[in-house]
Parts: sequence; structure tokens; C-alpha cells
Amino acid sequence: MSLSIKEVEQKLFTTDQRNDAFVDSLKTDKRKGVQSLLKRYEAMITRVERLEKMHEEMTQYEVSLRNQGFLSIAGLDEVGRGPLAGPVVAAAVVLPEDFKLLGLTDSKKLSKDRREEYAQVIKEQAVAFTIEMVHATEIDKLNIYESTKLAMTRAVQNLTINTDHLLLDAMTLKLPVQQTSLIKGDQKSLTIAASSVLAKVARDQYMDEVDKEYPGYGFSKHVGYGTKEHLDALKKLGVMKEHRRSFRPIKDLIE
Repeated sequence: MSLSIKEVEQKLFTTDQRNDAFVDSLKTDKRKGVQSLLKRYEAMITRVERLEKMHEEMTQYEVSLRNQGFLSIAGLDEVGRGPLAGPVVAAAVVLPEDFKLLGLTDSKKLSKDRREEYAQVIKEQAVAFTIEMVHATEIDKLNIYESTKLAMTRAVQNLTINTDHLLLDAMTLKLPVQQTSLIKGDQKSLTIAASSVLAKVARDQYMDEVDKEYPGYGFSKHVGYGTKEHLDALKKLGVMKEHRRSFRPIKDLIE
């Protein structure tokens, strides 16, 4: 007696064990519902295999460093260099050696919901992590590049464990720790990608709070970037404490 379509679906999608013989047997099942499930299943397997390959590629630097004897590798990344308002935010993350989160990559390539979901997993499973912010007043005093380095330096210094190697996205820090700087590191290193996600989620949540305190600017939508909505609100409502006064066009508005 053949399985019902519902039973086929359960057998395909509710087990972690692959059954290639069962899948092969479905190819001769002429029911349209079964063939539809088979296409869905094969698409899922293809996607998982692609994500597994991406995970393997994104752990190459971590594996290489561990093979060289490094035991505590921190990934670092930042968000918020370009906005006209709000802080620049950096995160440092040390992941366990067996950490796997399929689909984790540069935070800009993930949806808001997926970033928040991943951030929760990263926080729960990380050996250690920190998130640091440098706000508009400090940015105006230092400049954005130095502020970014300061946020990242604080993130490393405030980790609860000592690190013996840093993986960074196109940056080096004046710290007595060996470092590897990678161009587009958040797409090449799982640890940097994890820090990218934590920093992005933290900054977005901060700007949501700013939006509640200063309604009308649209901070929860543009998170401080110079969109038309933001520029129009600036002309109407004026400059407030979160705005970077050393950035144009903010600078032009207050001169």
C-alpha cells in the first residue's frame, strides 16, 4: 500500500536523516502531489548544500588560524560610518570551534527578521561578545574613522576573555594582538559576519529608541542615513543631539 501524499510530506520534511532510496522511489510515483513535494524537497536539499559550502568557505580563516595554534579568535566589524545621525557601532565576537549557523553572512545581505533571529543565536552560543557605541559628540571631536577604530578597540578590550588573534573587516587596530585584515571580511569570515550582525541589530534597535524619543525624523526607517525623508525632516524640525554636526549637510545647516 502506497503512502498518502501527507505521509510522503512528513517522511520527506520531518526527519534530519536523508533517505535516498525513498526519494528515488518517489520519482516513479505518478501522482502530481508527490512530484510537487519531490521538487520542493530537491530544491531544499540544493539550498542546504549551497549553504553548507558557504559555511565551509567562511570558516577557512578560522580553521587555518586554529591549525597555527590560535585558540581564541575574535571577529570584529562595525556599522554606521555613513549616517548623518546616531552612533557608529562595533561588535567583537568569539565563537566556539563547532559553531554553525547556515546562511550567516554579511548583515547587509540579510533581512531584518533574519538578522534578529541570527543575533539571538550568536549571543546564546558565543564564547564571548561585546557591542560598543561611539556617539555623535565623540564622532564630531575625533572624525568618523578614528571613532570607528575607538569603538572596535573598546569592543576588544571589554571582552570577558583574552583573545590571541583578531579577524577584522578592512581594518587594523593598535592593540598587542595578532590581526588579520580582510577586504569584505564579513563575506569571507563567519566570525566577522557574526560581529556584523550583532553590530547592525544593536544599532537598528538603538535608532528605534531614538525614533520614539524624537518622532518625525523617521529614524526607525532610515536609521540616520541621508534619505530625502530625513533631509526634509531636518529642514522642518532642525538638528538634534544625535546628529553629527561635522557631517554635511548637517554642518551647513548650523553654520
